[in-house]
Amino acid sequence: MKTAVDWLVDHLYLVIPNEEKNFLEGLRIEALKKEKEQIIQAFKTGYNVTEYDADEYFDLIYNKNK
Repeated sequence: MKTAVDWLVDHLYLVIPNEEKNFLEGLRIEALKKEKEQIIQAFKTGYNVTEYDADEYFDLIYNKNK
């Protein structure tokens, strides 16, 4: 299964020049590290599912509705 980061980078590879691909690969590595940290933190936090649904949790963590 691909992460959202992998999906995005794979699609960007189709439209960027070859000389930029090493830079993009470095960004992929850093973004995957960040994504892994967020998943681990969410797992450790273990919000009560009756307190938040998934959309509310996302909005709370990433401030998407502010």
